[in-house]
Amino acid sequence: MPAPVPTRGDVRVRVRATAVNRADLLQRAGFYPAPPDSPQDIPGLEFAGEIDAVGEGVTEWTPGDRVVGLCGGGAYAGAVVVPSRTVARLPAGMAFTDGAAIPEAFITAWDAMVVQARLTAGERVLVQAAGSGVGTAAIQIARAVGARVIGTSRSPAKLERLRPLGLDDAVAIDRAGRFAAPVMQATGGAGADVVLELVGGAHLAEDLACVALRGRIVLVGMMAGTTAELDLRAILSRRIQITGTMLRSRPLEEKIAAVQQLARHLMPLFERGALRPIVDRVLPLAQASEAHAYLASNDSFGKVVLSVD
Repeated sequence: MPAPVPTRGDVRVRVRATAVNRADLLQRAGFYPAPPDSPQDIPGLEFAGEIDAVGEGVTEWTPGDRVVGLCGGGAYAGAVVVPSRTVARLPAGMAFTDGAAIPEAFITAWDAMVVQARLTAGERVLVQAAGSGVGTAAIQIARAVGARVIGTSRSPAKLERLRPLGLDDAVAIDRAGRFAAPVMQATGGAGADVVLELVGGAHLAEDLACVALRGRIVLVGMMAGTTAELDLRAILSRRIQITGTMLRSRPLEEKIAAVQQLARHLMPLFERGALRPIVDRVLPLAQASEAHAYLASNDSFGKVVLSVD
């Protein structure tokens, strides 16, 4: 492929690393096409690298700046062109392979929990699929906010690994997919004020059984399916708010706002060591198919990263 050329307001980033997301697996299978303004045949939603060219009108970046960022696709490549305000400065001293694990996971977790669900200090948040990339980011963000964190997983080993990140209460999902009873026990019968739902499907019914009065459920993922049977009476009588969210399909203005939130609120926490990207393993871009297979196995903890040389 020819190197992309930045136009007015754009920067070109020499990609040094990208990370694997489940959207990449869906796109590869033909179920999740890229947005119209993104390459249709190159996956990759996030990247870390160096700016090597800037378009007309760009004054905030210069070639050589180390950045991370989001894109609608195209990051599995040597270079990517994006609007200049959709990148944020990589913390000094951080490796590109760590930086590539930040944008999608931490922006998704911050936007869902803090911006949309209004999570505040002292509240209880339930993080589903807590060992995933978004899950490990959400636990750290919730701890930084001052919330109490309950995390679920089918793997007791993953739950133990999450405790140093800020997990307060670990809930192992049983064979039938149930978790509501132990969540209620962990919260003294009050339930979770916020639920970060990364699994979907039948999990939503369990969420309703353990969410607090006037609780907020934010649906981010659908690994367990796209349909669910819900008790609408519980939603009405307990005044539950259910919000769906998706980052990739948002208009440019909203993506810019999300990246600016990353730069303003989260990057200082990375610089102080209060947050850190959790990288399970790093594979070369040539082994992207192996990276996809590993993510699909559900054995990963945190992010799977691809190095680009």
